[in-house]
Amino acid sequence: MNGKTHFGYEQVEETEKARKVAGVFDSVAPSYDLMNDLMSAGMHRAWKAFTIAIAGIRTGERVLDVASGSGDLARVFARRAGAGGEVWLTDINRAMLERGRDRLLDEGRALPLAQCDAEHLPFPDDYFDCVSVAFGLRNMTHKEAALAEMRRVLRPGGRLLVLEFSRVWQPLTRLYDWYSFQVLPWLGAKIARDADSYRYLAESIRMHPDQEKLKNMMEQAGLTRVEYFNLSAGVVALHRGYKI
Repeated sequence: MNGKTHFGYEQVEETEKARKVAGVFDSVAPSYDLMNDLMSAGMHRAWKAFTIAIAGIRTGERVLDVASGSGDLARVFARRAGAGGEVWLTDINRAMLERGRDRLLDEGRALPLAQCDAEHLPFPDDYFDCVSVAFGLRNMTHKEAALAEMRRVLRPGGRLLVLEFSRVWQPLTRLYDWYSFQVLPWLGAKIARDADSYRYLAESIRMHPDQEKLKNMMEQAGLTRVEYFNLSAGVVALHRGYKI
């Protein structure tokens, strides 16, 4: 029997959350990259660059980018993995997956892609050297199941990287809350013509596990040597864990 889960601060049926999240990303896809630049003052580029550095993708490696969105990580991973490597884009949302595909095609690069649910990845066990998910985990209904799937498809010795909004340094909480609940929806209304989706973004961040809780969840999913790096005073955290 399906239970309740959260969609931002709203309690919804588990079966409804995926539909509601899909509606958010169908709405924001056309302005996704512009809004990322505006709402983070361009900092999302630095966060992703740090993730790419920590990932340490080498020539010939197999990489899976979950919730790939517009493909910022996958496009660099593909360059680093080279012609002998294999980099997959996946996303549950067709509009976002098409945006990532089209951006890569515009650069003359065609990568394999799959529209799929991260809780049920269509890949064999022990296949990838690295799995990444950037700003996607908090939108998943069963995060534990998604983490277990990402671990399943990693080869022994492979690493999982989770880049996600987290808990900001406590003295900045009031300022961060004002920005999140006043400025973000205003930007969403002006640029994306959708204040509600960016209000959901702010709420979903507050409902997402903090740094230590996510570390524990990754360990419970069977990952080892889990560590995290706070970025921008904890606005974002990058978690890394390994499969043994």
